[in-house]
Amino acid sequence: MKRVKVVVVGAGVVGLSTAVCIAETLPYCSVTLISEKFSPHTTSDGAAGILLPKEFPGIPLERQQQWFKKSFDHLLAIADSPQASDAGVYLSSGYQVFKDVPRDKKPFWADLVFGFRYMTDHELKRFPDHKFGQAFTTLKCECLSYLPWLEQRFIAVGGQIIHEKVTDLHKLALNYDAIINCSGLGSRFLLKDEEVYPVRGQILKLHAPWLKNFIRDGDGNTYIYPGIRFVSVGGTRQADDWRMELDERDREGILERSVRLEPSLRAAAILGEWVGLRPARENLRLEREYVNVGGRAVPLVHNYGHGSCGVTLSWGTALDALHLLRKSLLEKPPQARL
Repeated sequence: MKRVKVVVVGAGVVGLSTAVCIAETLPYCSVTLISEKFSPHTTSDGAAGILLPKEFPGIPLERQQQWFKKSFDHLLAIADSPQASDAGVYLSSGYQVFKDVPRDKKPFWADLVFGFRYMTDHELKRFPDHKFGQAFTTLKCECLSYLPWLEQRFIAVGGQIIHEKVTDLHKLALNYDAIINCSGLGSRFLLKDEEVYPVRGQILKLHAPWLKNFIRDGDGNTYIYPGIRFVSVGGTRQADDWRMELDERDREGILERSVRLEPSLRAAAILGEWVGLRPARENLRLEREYVNVGGRAVPLVHNYGHGSCGVTLSWGTALDALHLLRKSLLEKPPQARL
């Protein structure tokens, strides 16, 4: 097969993972990654990076399980390797607590993490506002380390990087044989996809080195994730809120709720704050279509709308995007660009 020019749009954790998968798996592809923003300026860089899926209502659970399993296995292999420190990937244990007993006490991902169990009454005494809890060990992936590490891995196999804002996929198709769209919230403008929308998240970075275990409220609004450099404490889930400014009332609310969960945080110093917009969608979009330009049918693979599950599902969905690309190239080999 002749050299195939592939372009990946978007350099968050989904875009970088997809670019690496393609570049490492398909040696006949020349892969270019184009994005307006790269680490440390992407939404992924602010992510707490704990691997914890949520359920997408319109996607078969088996497919979601596979995405999570492949991502977990990929990151676990890194955590067990000498690359763990540079990549910022490691095991993390803790609790998810609920004010009311959830309808599904054992979630679809329970058998894919380590040691999933229900919390004992003795453990729950630490959380008087909560009636039920789950204890388990998952992985934490710190994107401030992981994204630059992935970028170097991409470059090492010949990947090309362009800092540029993409405004027209049809124009892009004039110069490439295939496009992989991982533009996240940018798809609202690139594709006029109004099903993707922002969910504003604000977090605090606290100095609390004594904390070793994560604590997450099952409603998703309050979480405490100890990390290598700081403890990430959140948060907010404000749908259709485009504000990128820090909000003092949000800060106060985050501190109040987190101290209720973990009273020792009252003594923690604030090291920093962050705001980002998660690219949410009722159902993550992972599918293929074609762009017709100059008499050519250029495959366009979409991989976006992960919301708060970007890190959690990044490698699994990247492998699916790779499969769709390979299938497209076999079914319709690229035609010469005029």
